[in-house]
Amino acid sequence: MTSDMPALTDELSRLAERLRNGDRASLARAITLVESSAARHRDAAQALLNALIPHSGGSIRVGLTGAPGAGKSSLIDALGCHITAGGQRVAALTVDPSSALSGGSILGDKTRMGRLSREPKAFIRPSPSGGILGGVGGGTREAILLCEAAGYAIVLVETVGTGQSEAALRDMVDCLLLLTIAGAGDELQGIKRGLIESADLLIVNKADGDNIAAAQSARAQYASALRFIQAATPGWRTRALTASALTGAGVDELWRAVEDFTAQARASGGFQTRRKAQRKAWLRESLEGQMRDYLDGHEALQAALPQIEAAVVRGQLPARSGARQLLQLVLPD
Repeated sequence: MTSDMPALTDELSRLAERLRNGDRASLARAITLVESSAARHRDAAQALLNALIPHSGGSIRVGLTGAPGAGKSSLIDALGCHITAGGQRVAALTVDPSSALSGGSILGDKTRMGRLSREPKAFIRPSPSGGILGGVGGGTREAILLCEAAGYAIVLVETVGTGQSEAALRDMVDCLLLLTIAGAGDELQGIKRGLIESADLLIVNKADGDNIAAAQSARAQYASALRFIQAATPGWRTRALTASALTGAGVDELWRAVEDFTAQARASGGFQTRRKAQRKAWLRESLEGQMRDYLDGHEALQAALPQIEAAVVRGQLPARSGARQLLQLVLPD
């Protein structure tokens, strides 16, 4: 580490202490700080993260992905309440697809988690995706660490289900749950093979009422298909389950499966191997993001960009040549 790391001010020290003591308002304030794209907040956010990262890493990180309408928020509500009933603290980080500029329906997920939002052992944080690809917010990794430092044993992360979400989420959680629903035609044709290969548990949700038989049939189809698909986690055989957020059926079995997965992954060493790979991916992602910020603020590059961009658009200059010209303004050697 270098000696020019941002300093932790007295105000940030007090914020970190309150957060470590489990104060939810302080946790919310800290997440707002690390999510901020304002240049004036960067040093403070980094100093706070540097101070709290030694206290992070102790949670089970569970990701939930799936197409819109699969019932992710409702299942988190039921699963979160099941976890808190067992005495554990749970944090739910939900990414809203609304524009970070217009605000949109930023509280939509919290509204669908009515029971969990009233639980004193729970913390719910909806955040805008802000145009970030992959269905996760730009500060989701940092928010996970902050929740862990605040003492949350379970961190649930819900994505917007954009199609790239499973790849982005795979890089930041321990156990990935893929949610689907029955009754939409051929179940195996309605979901991509790549999605199944990324998941540790496949959940046929909304298995209630008149849909129970269809959900059980879909689960059987998935279970049969999973025998021929390589599991996302070595040493673990991906399971297909049914669940209902409405009735609570299957939620206990779902949570036991997550605990089984975690125990097996830790015993095999795969848990820490995945965490290490995720930290490496986080470093590279952060490097790319900071490089983009640097280039966006480089005066000479920004001055030359319109002319070179116009030449590329007109077909007079290959894009690679244009990019090289711009890069030479930043790195002339």
